[in-house]
Amino acid sequence: MAAGTMRLLAVLELLQSRHEMTGAALAERLQVDVRSIRRYIKALQEMGIPIEGERGRYGAYHLDRGFKLPPLMFHEDEAVAVTLGLMVIRALQLPIDSVSAMGVLAKIERVLPEALLSRTLALQETLHVQYAPPHAAAQNSVVKVLLAAMHQGRRLQVTYASWDDKQTERAFDPYGIVFHEGWWYVVGCCHLRGALRTLRVDRIQQTELRAELFVRPADFDAVGQVRQALNQPDGIAAVEVLLLTSFANAQRALPAELGTLEVVADGVMFRRPAYRLEWIAPLLLSLDFPIRILQPPELKTLLRRLSDKARAMSDAADEK
Repeated sequence: MAAGTMRLLAVLELLQSRHEMTGAALAERLQVDVRSIRRYIKALQEMGIPIEGERGRYGAYHLDRGFKLPPLMFHEDEAVAVTLGLMVIRALQLPIDSVSAMGVLAKIERVLPEALLSRTLALQETLHVQYAPPHAAAQNSVVKVLLAAMHQGRRLQVTYASWDDKQTERAFDPYGIVFHEGWWYVVGCCHLRGALRTLRVDRIQQTELRAELFVRPADFDAVGQVRQALNQPDGIAAVEVLLLTSFANAQRALPAELGTLEVVADGVMFRRPAYRLEWIAPLLLSLDFPIRILQPPELKTLLRRLSDKARAMSDAADEK
């Protein structure tokens, strides 16, 4: 902890234990000058601590009667940050008990000074977080076990349901949890497949800690692994589109979560799984640079259909 912070806490402890002390007495105890004491007192007052000071050479500082040093102290920006974080947890339906999150907020409110409490309550009343919740809720009990396994470096026994509801048992070393495009994923080493695998957390039916330990690879990129797994899924054809533009332009138009980009001889290759083509086709039409669709054929057919529809709509408008 920084020396300045330690001295602030020391001033508070002294005023609590003696109720009233002069600036000179505080300076002597902390082995600093009186000017530093004034600076510490001002900093504490700005944090909402009710310290009063009497003017004059022999003036003393004292805490309002009944004030108790709380176990946690926040200045305004910190209180706002914590409040916003808890509000986002509630809005996103994160796999954390919402009652617990609100309980934390209530505990914080109980120890905030009056001025800071009023600002925090005003924030809750006037700020609204609108965000798409997860497509499927992850079980809190499952998430707790996953977090415990990653913290302790312990292997898991997992019962997992595939997309067609086939259940498998597997030993799994979890390396990281990722929230991506409305779904929760856990990435790690699957001992059933003998390779890295990305599992949907909502499809984990049951999990428990095993005795075996594992070591998470250094600098493991959980987000990158999820993107790679989703962009190159087993058994699903790929969309391949040649973008006749620079890599920088392609990155601006197609963010990483949509697919992968690779510089090739004729431009930039865009790849992603060939699902949700009805959504990909309009996206490609919106690009302001030339493209060449390599596969799948269904995407070309869909684009022609959209082109015919747009032409018919335009002709109908001209006839009016």
